[in-house]
Amino acid sequence: QVQLVESGGDLVRAGESLRLSCAASGSILITSAVGWYRQAPGKQRALVATIAPGGSTSYVDAVKGRFTISRDNVRKTVYLQMNSLNPEDTAVYYCNLSNRPISWGQGTQVTVSS
Repeated sequence: QVQLVESGGDLVRAGESLRLSCAASGSILITSAVGWYRQAPGKQRALVATIAPGGSTSYVDAVKGRFTISRDNVRKTVYLQMNSLNPEDTAVYYCNLSNRPISWGQGTQVTVSS
């Protein structure tokens, strides 16, 4: 069974940056559309960015211009570069296939202090 592993979360101050990584066994992250999701305290998990197999990307308005999703086909890893972080970005971040989600990983905690 493919397992998704997220990493890179941390406690940072507003305005700082983080880069999250998503890894999985096999090539599923390379051949599928992949999304980064986040779940803030008391809220449902929500999609924030996606990258298609061909490389096209999309973002929700709340992160557009600040977050960048990318993929390294050699390392079979999907990244989320997060700049100009603000306290509203505080959440557990997950990656998964955006069209056919599989079992969720543990996620990685991002906490942004004001």
